[in-house]
Amino acid sequence: MTGTTAAILGAGVIGAGWAARFALMGWDVRVFDPSPDAPGIVDAALGRARASLPALYDLALPEPGTVTHHPTVGEVVSGAAWIQESVPERLAMKHALFAEVQAAADAAAILASSTSGFTPTELQSGAARPGQILVAHPFNPVYLLPLVELVASPATDPALIPRAETILRGIGMAPLPVRGEIPAHIADRFLEAVWREALWLIRDDIATTGEIDDAIRLGFGLRWAQMGLFETYRIAGGAGGMAQFLDQFGPALKWPWTKLMDVPDLDADLVAKIAAQSDAQAAGRSIADLETARDGNLVAILRALKDRGQGAGTHLAAHEATLAMAAPDPDAPHIPVTLNRQVPVTWVDYNGHMNESHYLTAFSDACDQMLLWAGMDATCVAQGHSVFTVETHIRHLDEVQIGDRITVCTRVLEGGGKKLHLWQELSVGDRLCATAEQMLLHVDLATRRTAPPRADVGAWFARAAAAHAPLPIPEGLGRFVGQR
Repeated sequence: MTGTTAAILGAGVIGAGWAARFALMGWDVRVFDPSPDAPGIVDAALGRARASLPALYDLALPEPGTVTHHPTVGEVVSGAAWIQESVPERLAMKHALFAEVQAAADAAAILASSTSGFTPTELQSGAARPGQILVAHPFNPVYLLPLVELVASPATDPALIPRAETILRGIGMAPLPVRGEIPAHIADRFLEAVWREALWLIRDDIATTGEIDDAIRLGFGLRWAQMGLFETYRIAGGAGGMAQFLDQFGPALKWPWTKLMDVPDLDADLVAKIAAQSDAQAAGRSIADLETARDGNLVAILRALKDRGQGAGTHLAAHEATLAMAAPDPDAPHIPVTLNRQVPVTWVDYNGHMNESHYLTAFSDACDQMLLWAGMDATCVAQGHSVFTVETHIRHLDEVQIGDRITVCTRVLEGGGKKLHLWQELSVGDRLCATAEQMLLHVDLATRRTAPPRADVGAWFARAAAAHAPLPIPEGLGRFVGQR
């Protein structure tokens, strides 16, 4: 769903992240926050999101929406389909804000809170329309991490959660409906348990902040990112699975290893110790430096999980499928766009621009898209029909930078028989940056020899070649290395 308006109330880290997520998924965004720092915080979040969120995808995102700031709650929420509250965790403040919102908002709008602790029942107390209110608790950075916990109360309109799920999936998020109201919902309860134990380890001089972070990021954190808690432990049980794991390690739960029910006193000494260790661990890196590193790492991890069909990557791939380009008419005289995407951080080399190997990746992906449109899908390949590339000539004409949106247009010069001759042009906007001339041969996979294509595939390429034939001969066609 694009071309709709989202209202963001509170422009801190979470609110700014929501604004960036909605805007880059095609929604117009209105922001209310009386702080003079709010526009700068939102602009910074938008900058980080523009550099990272599109890089998760191998297809282009919708055209971004507008982001505007307004001086009153009424201006922001009037006509908005989604209203996201992300003000500080003070219940009285939220109640007062909700009263102001409901006086101006459409009754059909979804009024969601980013609260990490309050339940919907607590939020709905005294509200004019309690059924309009639910919890939509995200995770920082909102523009990259897909999880959002959805929590309703008995007073919440039963139709609200399915509507919210549809909207959130449309902006690339993974909604997790929580089965019942409980303080801190699901994920933050785990984080609280780990946080309490970490504080005790620091207080008792068992570990420093850096050592604790190493224990997570070099150990179980890597397992959790792909499999979560229970699948990780299922594997730990060996061939017997979860039952064997519980039989083997269950008794250990009665040992006094953890202090989950106790919290160390956060006195001045402990606060100073934690702060000093954290400062040393940062080694002079600013918050902005850490945010940039975090976003780049998350993009790389999420893309790897998407390629392998694991963890959050499965959700990312499902959302990407909704962005797929429609197949063109092969009889149309114009050359179709076969690739439209942003250059991800993983495609950039030590010179700060797109590495030469990824030009071939881009052209190969564009070629694959054309083949799919022609009918050479997984079924076709399983039947023994495929193509092998026998020659590719790439010209690098201009630089492509990280974050640039690239398009590839693919022209069929010869098609219908055993040979498939393509001309491809890679551009950034109106700037031609590279060309590729490719010769492919249709192959019978049983014999590994050239063969006619499947009839429907051959007919599609023959029609496209005929449609493109009247177009001017492209500059550079047939060129070889060193030719002047």
